[in-house]
Amino acid sequence: HILTHRLLQHPLIELEALAQLGESLPEKSLEYNRGDLPIGIRTEDMPKTGLTIGETIRNIDSANSWCVLKNIEQIPEYNALLMGLLEELRPMIEATTGTMLTPQGFIFISSPNAVTPYHFDPEHNILLQLRGNKVMTQFPAGNPIYAPDEVHESYHLGGPRELPWSNDLLPGGTAFAIDAGEAVYVPVMAPHFVRNGPVPSISLSITWRSEWSF
Repeated sequence: HILTHRLLQHPLIELEALAQLGESLPEKSLEYNRGDLPIGIRTEDMPKTGLTIGETIRNIDSANSWCVLKNIEQIPEYNALLMGLLEELRPMIEATTGTMLTPQGFIFISSPNAVTPYHFDPEHNILLQLRGNKVMTQFPAGNPIYAPDEVHESYHLGGPRELPWSNDLLPGGTAFAIDAGEAVYVPVMAPHFVRNGPVPSISLSITWRSEWSF
């Protein structure tokens, strides 16, 4: 479902600040690829752009790229931002999912019309749209039609999060269009893919685990 937020102006989410964040994170916390991807693609098949993470972010309007800065809580200023947001929600979160465990943050910077391929994630996730707009198409969690049991097993043994895609699945999805100032809740292991709008996009995922999700 769609939520609203007020995190529209903050020095830590300006483009240059995000480029510097990307340059300060370890390589394992970075993922960046071309943006003109199909909905279904394996991790190992995602083409690279030849750009550095800093170049990708600073030129995101023309880089034809999609990138994610993972585990921003490694950086003290971004940890404070993440925890401040989650603290506002803690009473509602913990009444629903139990104790909030392993809070993590992920920032997505995407070129116009970039695609984040079909995949699932193990966290409770609220994706806040900060700049631009996008459409996230979600599918029911726990339904083997959309994420076969064998793929779940493979993922938990260290395999990829990307899922096999067929256009026959599309009627089972729900498209959530979000603009800056809006957010979408993503249930644990709910398959989804994302299409960016016609302008560059910045989004922030605030995530947590629960005993149930583990």
